[in-house]
Amino acid sequence: MTMVQLYSKNLQQSINIQRIIGKIKGRHPGPTLVFLGGVHGNEPAGVIALYQLIDELRSQEIEVYGSIYAVAGNLSALRNGKRFEEEDLNRMWSFDQVKSFLNSENRPINSDRQEQIDLYKCFETILQSEPGPYYFFDLHTTSSETLPFITVNDNLLNRTYTSQYPVPIILGIEEYLEGPILSYVNELGYVAFGFEGGQHEDRASVVNHLAFAYLSLVFTRSISKDAINYHHYLEVLSKTSPMGASFYEIFDHFGIHPDREFKMQPGFVNFQKLKKGQQLATYAGETIYASNNGNIFMPLYQNQGTDGFFIIRPIPKIFLRISAMLRKVGFDKYLTLLPGVKWKSERKDALMVNQKLARFFTKDFFHLLGYRSKKLDKNHFIMKNREVASRRSDYENTAWYKK
Repeated sequence: MTMVQLYSKNLQQSINIQRIIGKIKGRHPGPTLVFLGGVHGNEPAGVIALYQLIDELRSQEIEVYGSIYAVAGNLSALRNGKRFEEEDLNRMWSFDQVKSFLNSENRPINSDRQEQIDLYKCFETILQSEPGPYYFFDLHTTSSETLPFITVNDNLLNRTYTSQYPVPIILGIEEYLEGPILSYVNELGYVAFGFEGGQHEDRASVVNHLAFAYLSLVFTRSISKDAINYHHYLEVLSKTSPMGASFYEIFDHFGIHPDREFKMQPGFVNFQKLKKGQQLATYAGETIYASNNGNIFMPLYQNQGTDGFFIIRPIPKIFLRISAMLRKVGFDKYLTLLPGVKWKSERKDALMVNQKLARFFTKDFFHLLGYRSKKLDKNHFIMKNREVASRRSDYENTAWYKK
């Protein structure tokens, strides 16, 4: 069994980590929570926080309902302090990629692929051995200075659940990233999202991750609010974010090729306001400027990675309410009456959109109804419905869903 040693400045000790950092089986029925840390090996804060969480729950004999799993992501990369060895483990989880390695009889071509197989088996074991409802939390940090925030695939389950946290919530990142692990879990229908606790080297990131984990235990009724200093953990996250639980959407992304030199202008921090035409970076010898007004999001200040930066904007509450209403009444069933729009399959979970014929209907219109796009060719988009897979019935008896 692979074991990795990490040194924690917060705990002032070295800790030994394996795939299952720790698990706790409660004496009473309840949800199954899966916390994942260290999918990127240069982001150990989440792993350290999960180690501390399991230790505190056990030592303080806090009563648990259901099951709690703390899982480590890329053990090989964690050992070496690298984002990944050869391939980004958080870009390998499209259904086609997973199907490919499940059907392959060959050995994995590198350690990152082996990590994926081991992680898949770990998740499958949990799903087969534990009852629902299931919650998956992916803990990360960023290369730039940042306040904590949440990233979610845009469906109503995720929106409703994550609005309990006092931090900004970013919708739509799945439209710009190929194969993140939580998009795969979302396609299985479960509540699943990412939490970014701070900058890689900031000691506060561990504190933020721990606060997030405790709040998650309370929000899912895995533990009682009275079993911990709930208001302390709520305050830890609340004080980091003057915006509270506000929603943002990504509307621009600058992707980069790993063989071309990219250098972000120094000093940018997450959520910093931008003006159109502002200089942001240099890439392959060319200067890159902001294409629109907005807020910078996840500017790249590390050597590994293919996402130079994103630009986001706040979503007015009225649009969120309209969006929820239209999705609940199934308004999207009328979309194929529009010119240039047809169902991609009999399941009716995706649309084929001919941009030439449907040019009057912007991506924002489809976003409102729960669709996110993938470009197929010059004139066509595949619009994937994020609501079809949601297992709403699994969560309908939870306190947060009833609200």
